[in-house]
Amino acid sequence: MVAVEDSGIEIETQPGEAILGALCRRGYTYKYGCRRGGCGVCKVHLISGQVAYPKIVAETVLSEADRRGGICLSCRAVPVTDVVIRLGAGDSLRSVALFLSASNGKCGTHPHTKGIESK
Repeated sequence: MVAVEDSGIEIETQPGEAILGALCRRGYTYKYGCRRGGCGVCKVHLISGQVAYPKIVAETVLSEADRRGGICLSCRAVPVTDVVIRLGAGDSLRSVALFLSASNGKCGTHPHTKGIESK
C-alpha cells in the first residue's frame, strides 16, 4: 500500500509495481519525467516503510546519501512494506481520472498521462 502524506490517498500496489505506476494506474499524477529512472524528477520523500529497486538506478540520479536521507525514485521504487511518501516541495497530487478513456482503459492526450493504462 502507498499512502501520500496529508492527502488521504491510499493505493494498493500490485506485485512488483513501482509507487508512481500504482498512483498513475489509479488516476493520480504528480511531477515526473522519463519513468525509467534516468532523470530524477519523480523523487519523493519516503516517510515510512521500505522500498526495493528491482531495476538498477544510477548513483548519479539517486545517490546513497539520498537514500539514507529518505529520498526515493518513485518510478523505480517498489514497496516492500506499506509506505508513506511526501511529494517534493511545490508539487501536488492531481487526479487525472477524467482523462481516462472508458473505451480502451488508457489515458487521453494529457502529456503526463499519455499511454498510461488503467485497470
